[in-house]
Amino acid sequence: MQNQTDKLKGVLYGQAIGDAMGMPGELWPVERIQQYFGGPITTFLDGPTTNEVAVNFTRGQYTDDTNQALVILEALMESNWVPETAVFGKHLLRWADAIDAFDQNILGPSSKAALLALKSGADAHPVTVSALTNGCAMRIAPIGALFDTRHCQELVDMVCAVTQVTHSSDVAFAGAAMVAGAVTAAMDDLDWDDIVGFAMTASAAAKDYGVPTWSAAVVARLQIGLRLAWENADDPERFARLIYETVGTGTTISESVPAAVAIAYYTRDVQRCALFCANLGGDTDTIGAMATAICGAKNGYHSILPEWITLIDEENPEHRLLDYVVPMQSFRNSTLF
Repeated sequence: MQNQTDKLKGVLYGQAIGDAMGMPGELWPVERIQQYFGGPITTFLDGPTTNEVAVNFTRGQYTDDTNQALVILEALMESNWVPETAVFGKHLLRWADAIDAFDQNILGPSSKAALLALKSGADAHPVTVSALTNGCAMRIAPIGALFDTRHCQELVDMVCAVTQVTHSSDVAFAGAAMVAGAVTAAMDDLDWDDIVGFAMTASAAAKDYGVPTWSAAVVARLQIGLRLAWENADDPERFARLIYETVGTGTTISESVPAAVAIAYYTRDVQRCALFCANLGGDTDTIGAMATAICGAKNGYHSILPEWITLIDEENPEHRLLDYVVPMQSFRNSTLF
């Protein structure tokens, strides 16, 4: 029980840390990150005034990635852990309106379009079926922490139910399930090869439930990322460059999700992973949130620097991350035993 509680905390703080560390260079090319900061990012920083997305945040604050992950948990707790699209929509809209997300360039394009449709009372389905961006995967890590590897189908069902409020394409389901599956396997303390193996199994199962698109397969992209990890085990700078140039670090699911899982596999540590992602270029906060949550699930809360935990708590007073742990543990126990 204590080990699982430690791992649940690790998921939540890993998500928040990767998100906050990656925020300053969000959606900037790697060259601009290096030029603006005078070298690699080595700690939490304010969002630059010249970054039209990160300008909304200060040092140690996490972004919509973690906020939406917590909103999803709150919606599930309200509905007694039965996923209901209307409840997800209500909670997401309440959060978006509270922070003026529609006008402050905080939401991703797919989530924004779907939520605007819900807000106007329109059918969001025409938006969700073609959603290819990573808003569904950036918020899914805590869902993976609710299950173990014996319950792959239940995990996939929950992932798809959570995802479809804004994304219902095949690549969206596959990408979200890949991140969640990696967290599930890490919670079970599988070795890293088995973690990525289970992530691919969950991803392939979820893909069949989504509306077909022309998007590149996330499993195939992850296999490329893993090969790059093996070939560059002693050269992290080259691995980072090849992930950036070959797998891709953009906002699409088919780039950012396999990049994140491959990076978690490569770094295997919360601190190393968060800093690696922050300096990557591209969608650094989202890749950081996904990858570092996986590392947090594997290594647990106790492995994280205490000063990093304190900073996250102090700079994000709207949430107390530890308050989510007991409900998550209760659901996990009721499901698994």
